[in-house]
Amino acid sequence: MKKNWWKALAVLILTYVVFQGFLGVVPRQPILNESIRNVYFHVPLWFGMITLLLTSAVYSIRYLRNGKSDDDLVAVEFANTAILYGILGCATGSLWANFTWGEPWPNDPKLNSVAVGMLMYLAYLILRGSFDDEQRRARISAVYNIFAFAVFVPLIFVVPRLTDSLHPGNGGNPAFGQYDMDNNLRMVFYPAIIGFILLGLWITELRVRLRRLKVALEE
Repeated sequence: MKKNWWKALAVLILTYVVFQGFLGVVPRQPILNESIRNVYFHVPLWFGMITLLLTSAVYSIRYLRNGKSDDDLVAVEFANTAILYGILGCATGSLWANFTWGEPWPNDPKLNSVAVGMLMYLAYLILRGSFDDEQRRARISAVYNIFAFAVFVPLIFVVPRLTDSLHPGNGGNPAFGQYDMDNNLRMVFYPAIIGFILLGLWITELRVRLRRLKVALEE
């Protein structure tokens, strides 16, 4: 039980976030209206995704340094969970965009950059299935994973700032929190980030355990 305290914390935090997300008090802002509640879900999912992708890249670096197949296994499972978070982030973002911008996926540099980044990581999974030799697959995948993360971060954080963008905090558009975030939102938003990161770690842990069990049975 002592080792699983963080799982209980994740459940408590996310229960609080879901309750407040649907029933809590939120500021009434023009255009955003009730859709501002999505800040508790959409943005923390992206924070969680970046954290998971970073951890995946770290394990890929570890694999290249020590050659342990378990590090490659952990790296791919962190990437799998991150891709799930990315898909959920795109879905919640499209829903929000449909209410505030009039269409689910406008021609916006931030959104297009995210789409390119997600395709890069889907290609990572396809790449892993292209090799029969385990060591070769692990080495090439590890290098690609590190490269993908190094490209992904500037692609979604730097490139959109260099041009006009509808997305808050990009292309001269002020950041969301500068005008719309109040203390009521912050009391839920910051715990939501922690909760979704912990949930991602939990999902990945379960997937890693299943993958290790499968490897053990095959041996």
